[in-house]
Amino acid sequence: MLTRFAPSPTGELHLGHAYSAVLAHEAARSAKGGFYIRIDDIDGNRSREDYVAASLADLGWLGIAWDGDPVRQSQRLDIYQAALDDLRARALVYPCFCTRADIAASLAAPHGPSGAIYPGTCRALPPAERDRRLADEPHAWRLDMARAVAVGSDLDWEESGQGLRRADPAAHGDVVLARKDAPASYHLASTLDDAEMGVTHVIRGADLIASTDVHRLLQALLGLPVPLYRHHMLVCGMDGKRLAKRDAAASLASLRAAGIDGLSLAAGLARGELPTGYSLQMP
Repeated sequence: MLTRFAPSPTGELHLGHAYSAVLAHEAARSAKGGFYIRIDDIDGNRSREDYVAASLADLGWLGIAWDGDPVRQSQRLDIYQAALDDLRARALVYPCFCTRADIAASLAAPHGPSGAIYPGTCRALPPAERDRRLADEPHAWRLDMARAVAVGSDLDWEESGQGLRRADPAAHGDVVLARKDAPASYHLASTLDDAEMGVTHVIRGADLIASTDVHRLLQALLGLPVPLYRHHMLVCGMDGKRLAKRDAAASLASLRAAGIDGLSLAAGLARGELPTGYSLQMP
């Protein structure tokens, strides 16, 4: 068994991150397997080195030990580009020049599991116009979902303890695989990283269940292995809403400053026990 925890260094870790990290770490160590840390720092505009150091310090405070050096997405850009080039050569992706405002303003944009579904504005651009705009305009790369689903096959994936599930990536529409301001989206980078790192069990929050359908399609398109998935409940605050990085009271740094013992906290999280005022809920 090989598991991982993949924080984004865009803020302080909170109790929800700790719960996910503890579950992944406990699963690996109980099976005498490996546990990796991956720093999802592909967002160069928001990622900060001080948050990397803070995250590693928080994990150490919890008693979580990882194998090897932390892997950084920012050092794996060639892997993402190679996959994108492969999909582009097979006409499975296309450039999109629309802004978020353009998409939000479209009356033809229905909603799916991840929010507004892209209405396909740039999908059918004439080749000459597409080439001209590629040279001059910022653009993202979107997966042509209809083409991709037609090529992909055997899209089942297994949820631990629940058996096989049939992926429905089409419900997400033409998802972004590379953004205007980042060389790869979460969908593409995370899927490739898990495969390249040899992750056998992906343990993460239940808010990402729907995303797994897209990841399963990418695995099929790129010939990647399929890990076993376990999507756990989310840690929620007193208001019943899942924690976010802006919830300063739930940050691990604030809990440590309040005198809470990290090892005891981690042991409780492994048993599903949370500090007073917090709860576990499904999204």
